[in-house]
Amino acid sequence: MTPVESIRIMAGLLALAVFLGVLLIPSIFYILTLSKALNKCSPASRTIQPGSLWLLLIPLFNLIWHFLVVSAMAQSLGNEFRMRGVMSVEPEPGKSPGMAMCICGVCGLIPILGILASLAGLILWIMYWFKIAEFSRQLDAVRYVGAAPYVAPGM
Repeated sequence: MTPVESIRIMAGLLALAVFLGVLLIPSIFYILTLSKALNKCSPASRTIQPGSLWLLLIPLFNLIWHFLVVSAMAQSLGNEFRMRGVMSVEPEPGKSPGMAMCICGVCGLIPILGILASLAGLILWIMYWFKIAEFSRQLDAVRYVGAAPYVAPGM
């Protein structure tokens, strides 16, 4: 093996490590957060199955699929909160920042504008991720018991 071939192999491995660390690993944790929140919803409240969230890992397809996921998550969480008698939550939890994130993701493909849109999309992605995690914690704190919601101590 020549030194040039060795450098190419090392560069390829480094690129793979960067891809895994910067893109794939955070995406996996993001999907796990969404899945965890969705699993806390009763099957009757869900408008999407938790397993289908993994389709977000498919490049380019995920740009369109993310719109559907955000909409379904908002409907599922809204259904679950209504079923548990929690009315203080927005009607479609997380939909506004989620849709803005998706729009920025698609606009990220536009030359020049894409840099700003991608940066905004990254910020909105983090905001949406935290919002879904917060809704998940709220589902832990409020359980459906009979006709009235049960609020866990400390809530």
